Amino acid sequence: MPKRWIPSAAEERERARVAAALSEAGFVLPGSLNVRSYRCGKANCACHHADAKLHGPYIQWTRSLEGKTVHRRLSQEQLEEYQGYFDEAKRVKDLLGGLEAVTVSMVERDPRWSQS
Repeated sequence: MPKRWIPSAAEERERARVAAALSEAGFVLPGSLNVRSYRCGKANCACHHADAKLHGPYIQWTRSLEGKTVHRRLSQEQLEEYQGYFDEAKRVKDLLGGLEAVTVSMVERDPRWSQS
């Protein structure tokens, strides 16, 4: 079956730009980072008073591993060392999101969608 649509020059340029950027990708760490402070479960702890001094802050890395949510606590030193990997993961994800958007736009021009 022949293609009824082809990428525009702009779409092809965007694909090539993303492909080139992805070819330079470094190491990536998936998931998200959060800084948390919290109250503990001890009723008479200072964290439960009106002018509470909460426990923390703790740096928490959350990701999905084999379908389960996994949390790891990072030290400030680890955060500084790994921050580039988290930043690179976001950059790669943004690149892929842009490529997906261009591809969806391209496929949406297929006239067979209006036939159903």
